Amino acid sequence: MYVKDRMSKNIVTVSKDLKINQVLDIFESNDFHRLPVVDEKGFLIGLITEDTIQSHTPSKATSLSIHELNYLLSKTTVESIMIKKVVTIKPNCLLEQAAELMMHKDVSCLPVVSDDNRLLGIITQKDVLASFVDLLGYHDVGSRIVIAIDQDKVGLLAEIASILAKENVSISHLVVYRSDTVDVVIRVSDLDGQKVGKLLTEHGYQVVDILINKGNSN
Repeated sequence: MYVKDRMSKNIVTVSKDLKINQVLDIFESNDFHRLPVVDEKGFLIGLITEDTIQSHTPSKATSLSIHELNYLLSKTTVESIMIKKVVTIKPNCLLEQAAELMMHKDVSCLPVVSDDNRLLGIITQKDVLASFVDLLGYHDVGSRIVIAIDQDKVGLLAEIASILAKENVSISHLVVYRSDTVDVVIRVSDLDGQKVGKLLTEHGYQVVDILINKGNSN
């Protein structure tokens, strides 16, 4: 899965000349926490975030009145406090590259840019987490079966798929977790997870968990 498949494309941006009190209004009206800053041609030049504004706002311990604080915010421009060295990513990068970059750089979002730094979209931690949930098929109707494998071997997944295919059971999602043991997590559209689990057990597999999702019923 690529960044371009999960990024937000219809994004709100601001100019460097916008005043901070206007940015705060945009944040509040749209429940935003950050906004890309672009020039008149759509090239990324910065990022303005709630944390950035907070760090440049006098604390409650100062003697500024609300009126004075609002006046200060109405005179402060985005350009004067925005993050200028923005961590970005390209649209054709893998989603896991975006996740790794967010963790390594300790950022919650990545503007997605072209080779010439034109803003194309933005991807956030929320987008990555939503992708992870989709990848595992968490909301899909069907059964989730976990198989513990003591010893990994070549052709293991093909063998499991063949067993299910012979019984006309279709695999919708498959994930392998490797630590001291190997856990194979299979999602199938069949709601009779116990039947699928029994089938795998009869072929010598150790089924350690079965979860059935029937979806929302009205």
